[in-house]
Amino acid sequence: MNKRLQILFLFLFCAGTANATKLKGHVYDKQTGEAIVGATVVLENPRRITNTGLDGTFEFKDVKVGAAKISVSYITYKTIEKTLVILKEDNDHLKFYMESDSKSLDDITIKSNVVSSTDQGARRLEKNAPQLMNIVSGRSIEISPDLTVANVMQRISGASIERNSNGDGQYAILRGMDKRYNYTLVNGVKIPSPDNKYRYVPLDLFPSDLLDRLEVYKTLTPNLEGDAIGGVINMVMKNAPGKFQVNANISTGYSQLFFDRKFTSYNASGINYKSPYEVNGKTYNATQSDFTKGTLDYKYKNPAPNLIGSLSLSKRFLDNKLGVVLAGSYQNTYRGSNSTFYNNSVVGVDPYAKITSKSYREYSEQQQRTGLHGKIDYVFNKDHQISLYNVYVNLKNQQVRDAVTTTYNGVYNPTAGNAELVYDTRSRLTEQQIYNSTLHGDHKFFNDKFKVQWSAVYSSAKNDVPDNTSISLNGVQQNFQSKRTSLVNTNPVTRRWERNTDEDLAGYLDLTYHVLAGEHKLDVMAGGLYRDKKRSGFFNNYNLAQGADHANDIYGVNFQNYTDLNLVVSNPTGAVANSLTYDATEQTTSGYGMFKYNSAKLEVIGGLRVEHTNQGYNLLFAAGESFPKGNQIYTDVLPSLTAKYFLTEKAQLHASYYKALNRPGFYEIVPGKVVNEEFQERGNPNLQRALADNFDLRYELFPGASEQLLIGAFYKRIKNPIEYTFQADAVRGQDIYYSPGNFGTANNYGAEVDYIKYFNKIGVKANYTYTHSRINTTKTTRVINSTTGDTEPANVNQERPLYGQSAHIANLSILFKDTKKGWDAQVAGAYTGPRINTVSQFLNNDFWQEGFVQVDASAEKRFKGGISVFVKANNILNTPTKLFIKGTNPANNDIKEDLVKNGKTLIRSDYYGQNYLVGFRYKFN
Repeated sequence: MNKRLQILFLFLFCAGTANATKLKGHVYDKQTGEAIVGATVVLENPRRITNTGLDGTFEFKDVKVGAAKISVSYITYKTIEKTLVILKEDNDHLKFYMESDSKSLDDITIKSNVVSSTDQGARRLEKNAPQLMNIVSGRSIEISPDLTVANVMQRISGASIERNSNGDGQYAILRGMDKRYNYTLVNGVKIPSPDNKYRYVPLDLFPSDLLDRLEVYKTLTPNLEGDAIGGVINMVMKNAPGKFQVNANISTGYSQLFFDRKFTSYNASGINYKSPYEVNGKTYNATQSDFTKGTLDYKYKNPAPNLIGSLSLSKRFLDNKLGVVLAGSYQNTYRGSNSTFYNNSVVGVDPYAKITSKSYREYSEQQQRTGLHGKIDYVFNKDHQISLYNVYVNLKNQQVRDAVTTTYNGVYNPTAGNAELVYDTRSRLTEQQIYNSTLHGDHKFFNDKFKVQWSAVYSSAKNDVPDNTSISLNGVQQNFQSKRTSLVNTNPVTRRWERNTDEDLAGYLDLTYHVLAGEHKLDVMAGGLYRDKKRSGFFNNYNLAQGADHANDIYGVNFQNYTDLNLVVSNPTGAVANSLTYDATEQTTSGYGMFKYNSAKLEVIGGLRVEHTNQGYNLLFAAGESFPKGNQIYTDVLPSLTAKYFLTEKAQLHASYYKALNRPGFYEIVPGKVVNEEFQERGNPNLQRALADNFDLRYELFPGASEQLLIGAFYKRIKNPIEYTFQADAVRGQDIYYSPGNFGTANNYGAEVDYIKYFNKIGVKANYTYTHSRINTTKTTRVINSTTGDTEPANVNQERPLYGQSAHIANLSILFKDTKKGWDAQVAGAYTGPRINTVSQFLNNDFWQEGFVQVDASAEKRFKGGISVFVKANNILNTPTKLFIKGTNPANNDIKEDLVKNGKTLIRSDYYGQNYLVGFRYKFN
């Protein structure tokens, strides 16, 4: 009987299987032919639901043979409903083409940012862009581990980042060209930098969740400003779609660093943002009572958890004529680093540095990052519309640096003599902010044959470092085993104010005339720009020291806290008379003419841009400088030509030539000098702009949804590249300054591969860039005079890469996406090869940053009702930043700290710890 039942069950199973099959298909965008990721596919009778994968495919198993109803839906697209007959086989070639459901108003298309912020939209923009471009979509940013724009930059092909003191990205290096060779846009408009010396914008100011997408232009066309030898970074902010939208998130987390040690802080609420000189007048004599004691009152504790949140609201009103978007972001994080620095010097005839002391530093930083974005746009009709953008970002960084420097009888050798100790503590509050307001208009005339675009722009940037306080204690540890140390405040306590502002007024005008239409299209374009920039800098410094009757007071005996010190101001009127107190101006006038030709197989864009620059400075306190005023006036003619040849609908060749420049920074041409914490720095009034010829060739393939294969090569020939080196003063040779200079002609070339591929639920993003550059620098070495037998300096030329350039940069991200179950996850790794960190004046003494791999991860789970839970983890491997010198000095072999290895000497190592974050997200529409 059991055998009969088994046979019956087997027969019924086979009968059911004979009437069941698989149903497979693809969903595409009808207009572009690109696959749509995450579309909902519903099969009726019985009702079953699935979603398209990362390659736009879907699959139903065990489907009954016969007639069935199927529907496909996706946001911003019209729903497809079909009745089909399912066969026993050949059900894997179904294709559905979805049409856009964009809202129309008097023939004006109101495009939803839901599409433009997707990976599909990003690939489409890359394909159609006249420039060679890489884009990170808003959705990719949202689910990535990255919280700031700087950290997003490291995912882009050919880009690496420079870290700040807590390990986060701060500046971008594009194709081996240092951060000075790039400029930054917000919605296509250049923004000023809050930095007191340079033009480049610190990208860690910008929270990543304000962005619709991040664009990086690697080539220029004539309608773009010409000072981008490396490239252009454009932050496109959130837009107003047709539907009411809400996007909110809140999260919290912690840094592993503060599981292992305390966080050092002080009360910054009482800081005076103006120095006594500004408050009381230039003849006022300051006393200790004019300075708050809060910056010397340090607390050691565990920090509160990090708090991060953002909210964006957007909607269209008045029958979709008026669009409004408001977005805000706030991040309060506690970060830091543990750093070991080995000071070194070159002595005698030995070309390699000898370690003279060791400094151990602990950084504790509270960062409060605020971002606000608002946009209003009004559509009058299909030919006329205007918009008003406003962006404000602010970053407050409250930092304490605790350091102890150790020497033994003037050198670093822990086995010899008593330890000579210097304890340095610095409390510093830095506030940086950028504001941009842009009124923009789009107008069409004569049945769309003539187009006018204009922008009126006000921008400002500010950097404020009030009451930067440093204190040091000196002492001697009696022997290596003893922990008893007598600490005396013999060095002055310094109180320092630094502030600079930058204001831009600019106007843009772009005109386009359609000459030909149809199979052969020809547009002629012209336009221009005028920008008036005003910059001011302020610096003041006070030195306070104990009186003669307290000069030998011992910490822990005569005073228990730094706030107990009785100090006398040695320069009571301050030190405002220095070269960092100055005014600068710059007027930029530019015009361009260009054409754009299109046919079925070819697109060509070419033209000329002319830029006139008038850059000047005025030292408010000349302090004996030879050039208290100065300016540079020059005009540059910048041609460019871009061509795209369409091999197929999905493949094309993209070639480009453009000429570009790099202007000196504002303080770089000011001849005054300033004493920094570790070296003296001065400007160079003879510094010239750099000019470069740039060539690019790229094969571009866009095979499917969000997929691409980009293979390219580039070459840059740079005349008068600007680099910083340590240089001897022309008059007083014993004074060494860190100064900018021009260094002949440099060549920079390389190759890039950028690959994105999806396999249903699994995706791979990978890119690799090889860069090679060479520049000659004059270095100092020491030789023995054969006649006298004395050692004397000699200059030699040494070839090296450009500052900041890594030969090898790579990224690899593994993605997982299950739309049906609401999962998104990724593991992202970024590799940056060795690069020069500091250029020395001595032969073979440049500081190199060791190559490193950083691994981050993130995951998100979506639930019904628009609720999501996400986690992010950064720097999972706790990858340090390490600096080394290529070469060894035998005198360093006695230091038993593993400093000398494989022909290299370790100079510095910074550890930042891992960072963890968990949060909730809510989306409506």
